[in-house]
Amino acid sequence: MLRNKRGVFFTTIVIIILALFYMSFTFYPKTEERKNVRERIITMNNFVFSIEEDMSRQIYISGHRAILSIESYILDQGNYIPDAEGALNEALINGTIYSQNMSLMEGYKLEEWKKRVTDLGDKLNLEVNYTILNVTIEQDNPWDVKISTTINISIEDKGKLASWKKVSIIISRVKVEGFEDPLYLINSNGLISNVIKKTKYSAFVSGSDISNLSAHTTNSYYIASSSAPSFIDRLEGKLTSNQQGIESLIDVAQFSGQGVSPKDKSVVDYIYFSTNNPSSCTVTPPGMPSWFKLDDSHLSTYQVSWVAGC
Repeated sequence: MLRNKRGVFFTTIVIIILALFYMSFTFYPKTEERKNVRERIITMNNFVFSIEEDMSRQIYISGHRAILSIESYILDQGNYIPDAEGALNEALINGTIYSQNMSLMEGYKLEEWKKRVTDLGDKLNLEVNYTILNVTIEQDNPWDVKISTTINISIEDKGKLASWKKVSIIISRVKVEGFEDPLYLINSNGLISNVIKKTKYSAFVSGSDISNLSAHTTNSYYIASSSAPSFIDRLEGKLTSNQQGIESLIDVAQFSGQGVSPKDKSVVDYIYFSTNNPSSCTVTPPGMPSWFKLDDSHLSTYQVSWVAGC
């Protein structure tokens, strides 16, 4: 009887050991498989993040070149762009402006970045596809052009362990500082170029000291102004107010020096270049030239209180 009980006990032990061996052999591959899948998912996550970071830089570079291309087109044509946002979109995607090839866009069209992304994926044994669904251009502040690109990303591990699909909206901002103001180019027949630079001054006049105002005018620096046109408006030749507007003061002497007939009106750029002629005042303190005039609505903007002819 005792011998039978021992036999049953040892048989049970053997069965348990065999079961454990079986379970270990069964679960080990599954554990390894789950580990491999998890590692691939992490790799793909990191890859998607790097794509988005890289695309943001790429869009910035392409956007900068697209704006330069438009300014080159404006100078060549001697006229403004009817639809600046549409032209920027065309330049970014097709490398053209109104179907004319732009040399600055060669190798920098958004579609041309695909091969780079595909090659990067190959190095990680990933099959990568992405489609540009939409590109929108807008100006939501005075000093940047905002480019929003919606892309559909599809990534699959070549070993079929995992796949990833995502729609991403990638935003890049191109600063308008450093670009030429097309209003100056067109209104001087291409003789005068004024690069957009944000003013250094927060105070233009202090007591009888007008040195900041003089330097601001001589350099035709810019301030943000909701009464003025935005940078995109300026590409289109618009002179109307925009919440994202910027304005400069015209150095009339520079225009006269290039043989461009001076105008006897406010030197605020979008007024000076327009057919409007609001009531203007001449600044009389020493240091400002006789041609320097501001319309009534800009006297407080530039802290001018010494005036004649108002």
